[in-house]
Amino acid sequence: MIISGGMKPYIELMHELADAAALVSLKYFKKNIDIRNKGPKLNSSFDPVTIADQDTEITIREIIRKRYPDHNIMGEEQPDEQKNSNYTWIIDPIDGTRAYITGIPTWGTLVALQHHGKTIAGMLDQPYLKERYIGTSKGTLFNGNQIKTRSCKSINEATISTTDPLTLFTDQEEQDKFLRVASDAKVMRNGYDCYAYAMVAAGFIDVVIESGLEPYDIQALIPIIEGAGGIVTNWQGEPVIGGGQVIASGDAMVHQQVIKSLNKAI
Repeated sequence: MIISGGMKPYIELMHELADAAALVSLKYFKKNIDIRNKGPKLNSSFDPVTIADQDTEITIREIIRKRYPDHNIMGEEQPDEQKNSNYTWIIDPIDGTRAYITGIPTWGTLVALQHHGKTIAGMLDQPYLKERYIGTSKGTLFNGNQIKTRSCKSINEATISTTDPLTLFTDQEEQDKFLRVASDAKVMRNGYDCYAYAMVAAGFIDVVIESGLEPYDIQALIPIIEGAGGIVTNWQGEPVIGGGQVIASGDAMVHQQVIKSLNKAI
């Protein structure tokens, strides 16, 4: 992947942000820390947050402010910083807090950069596994090496994933539609949070189907999937703007089949 001169400073900053965030998140990972419940989320009464989430986001914001003090910042744990800039950084300090607090390394730090509302770069860093994914329109890199999605022409040949099929859909109908698609798939593997999207980009999973997402849950992952040759839309096949229902696929053909199945009446 060739990074154009205009994008190079932003990509370099993403590496700096990932390195700094890792020092914070790894300090608390697999340790006994206090866990606070933010309240109900979708069909779950438990939405955890920890000092790791909060301190990691503070660290990322501080670095962005020093480098680009006029840029907007949006994050999960703190209020938005709107400065009427054409550039917005979107942060999920620890995507997959449930995995984090159970000692499972499928969580990640997500950072996206938008320009005029379009996400132009995204990063997923999993510091415990030492895996870093960065995507732009020029391609997607995994630890500096370009990766591609794999071909999958049929749901029957697909490996399909969601974070939690029991509690993280907005209602019973969405859950039933996911399970209908998954029942037709070759393999269903769940519980990977943002890491499942990285595996789509790397060619190990074919489809991720989710709902109820916030912008910080998905924006960094869109250029990672698309840069690797995949596709990300909502359940109607339209662009994902602010989160909500999401399908991420490595192959456009299976993606269209998933859309068709999800939109069938139950």
